[in-house]
Amino acid sequence: MPGILRVSRRNFLVTSGTGAAALCVSGNAGGYTAAEMRGRAGAQALTGISKWDLDTPALCVDLDKLSRNIDGMRTKLRPMNVASRPHAKTHKCPAIAKLQIAGGSIGICTAKLGEAEVFAEHGIEPILMTTSNVSPAKIKRAMALRKAHPRFIQAVDYPQNARDLDEAAKAAGIVADVVIDVAVGTRSGVPAGDLAVALAKLVDTLPHLKLRGIISYDGGAQHIKGFKNRLDQTLNRFAPSVETYEQFKRAGLSTEIFSGGGTGTYNILPKVGGVTDLQVGSYVFMDCQYLEIGGESNDQVYEDFAPSLTVVTTVLNTYFPKSITTDAGAKALTLNKPGPWVIGEKDFTYNAGSDEFGVIKYETAQRSYKVGDKLELIVPHCDPVVNEYDQMYAIRNDRVEAVWPIAARGRSQ
Repeated sequence: MPGILRVSRRNFLVTSGTGAAALCVSGNAGGYTAAEMRGRAGAQALTGISKWDLDTPALCVDLDKLSRNIDGMRTKLRPMNVASRPHAKTHKCPAIAKLQIAGGSIGICTAKLGEAEVFAEHGIEPILMTTSNVSPAKIKRAMALRKAHPRFIQAVDYPQNARDLDEAAKAAGIVADVVIDVAVGTRSGVPAGDLAVALAKLVDTLPHLKLRGIISYDGGAQHIKGFKNRLDQTLNRFAPSVETYEQFKRAGLSTEIFSGGGTGTYNILPKVGGVTDLQVGSYVFMDCQYLEIGGESNDQVYEDFAPSLTVVTTVLNTYFPKSITTDAGAKALTLNKPGPWVIGEKDFTYNAGSDEFGVIKYETAQRSYKVGDKLELIVPHCDPVVNEYDQMYAIRNDRVEAVWPIAARGRSQ
């Protein structure tokens, strides 16, 4: 892409943000307690303070970068005639979902019924749940959600599940919207081809279900390294889903929705005819796993979207040579790999293997560190990291502008 500076991962860590000097500072001597950061009054009290004065570990989102990512996705997809239907499992935050809808997205996806319930309660719609509901308890909840929120759509991938949904919809006095989940790989979904078409035909005959189309998400393709490699593999892996889509059309089945793709393939899947929308998620935040896959313009670092989500952590120990201990361990960052990247320090290796502590090893550093200094980290994998926190701090110009509850945190049922 023209105008984008090609940088390596090492240089990226130095040039990201505003530089190491601004990113590693001593905190407020008084500090702010966790209790002060909770509740409406606490959130209001924090407005305007420096992010470096937050108690840590603190999950922060840079509002300018977040806004550029949302606007950028809309701008990039517009000439491709494909919409975004972001996966809200990434942020679990109604405030961000509302920004995405306002920014042109046609709805959101959720992975869990509990997530869908939370976002519906906050007035966000339409909601497409990409995981099937198979237990009696979940089916009952799903129908209650659909009755209260008519723009709720759910996935189905087994004939008996379709029949169960139909019976539950009848009992609830509604017609429930469903999409056929067509598998790419072996994780979930009905195999592409005849089995998928047969399931769709069955749904079409059930009086209390309405077929809306197909979802077909290839999670494995999102993190294939190297753009050309990712392009070739994605199109090859998705080919059976495209043929299934064509079979739907020939059979007169609904193809109103043909949804798939993600952040790693947002500029690949639109090359496939018929795709209506992309289930992008991580583009709003980005993380180390995505940054290392490389993009179309830079094979070393994926630069299409900016890393807006960070964790601010405090230095706890510097006694030992070329070693720093922080207060952000696995419970703040997860055990996902690669490890966090320390902004401003290209040679730091961060290990979050301890529950409560992070350990940094290094040969060279941009500056010296003392206990109480703050560091800012790009997270390994944004989805599970967000799920470790009750709230995130919305930051502009290094100051807190809002405190956003992560309302769907822990809603994994």
